[in-house]
Amino acid sequence: MQQPIVDVSLNNAREVLDASMQKLVLFQFWSARSEGCTQLSPVLEKIVRQYPNQLLLARVDCDKEPDLAMQFGVQSLPTVMMIKQGRPVDGFAGVETEQAILTKLAAYLPKPEDELLAQAEQKLAEQDYAAAYPLLKQALTLAPARSDIKVWLADTAVSLGQLPQAEALLGEIKLAEQDALYKSVQAKLKLAKEAADTPEIQALQAQLAQDDSNQQLKEQLAIQYQAVQRSEEALALLLSILQQDLNFGSSKKLYLDILAALPKGDSVANHYRRKLYSLLY
Repeated sequence: MQQPIVDVSLNNAREVLDASMQKLVLFQFWSARSEGCTQLSPVLEKIVRQYPNQLLLARVDCDKEPDLAMQFGVQSLPTVMMIKQGRPVDGFAGVETEQAILTKLAAYLPKPEDELLAQAEQKLAEQDYAAAYPLLKQALTLAPARSDIKVWLADTAVSLGQLPQAEALLGEIKLAEQDALYKSVQAKLKLAKEAADTPEIQALQAQLAQDDSNQQLKEQLAIQYQAVQRSEEALALLLSILQQDLNFGSSKKLYLDILAALPKGDSVANHYRRKLYSLLY
């Protein structure tokens, strides 16, 4: 059945029950003469329209279909029966609030974090990592214990060059949860770290170790870091320059450019944006 709301009679009751093999069917037994039914109907319709792929509202007008109501053993109106795979799984009689109904339906509806994860996976398939990142961050906020979301976020972070974040996320995954995806992202991170440690960076690091107050070396190293997407390390170096001299070379512009390039919701960007704000104001 394509429509999320159908009127049920003896003629199509079997078809509606068959639909419960794919989605949860809410059999609503109602009458236009019942004030409670009048109150409940718009609430049920609103909920079902929000989840048309998961729910079907099957409306039974008990004034027109008394035999059908009798077959279901309905004793009062309004009554709602929740049918899944041809069997009742829950229900209620009387008027319920939208939140109370959603609580009953929670086990059968997609969780918000799952919807965000699905959206993020679509963005990742399109290689739009910047768009996937905030979706995964939001999903992890809603479900902070979900290891699969952490791994997907780590994978996205690697693609965006946020290697310390990726490493921290993978470090939170328990041994029993280290599946094939985890191992794939871990290998991807290892390769990214190796690629990000260029000879130019190693040479500048060695020079800076001998002259750690040389602002010009710091700026050059920050530029090299950003070239291989080591944004956090680049920002840390540039911040140390700006703390000494806000107008040194191109440091402020480079700092702002890096912040602008980081994905929406990035914790590193938020941290270093606050740092700069405290310096300026």
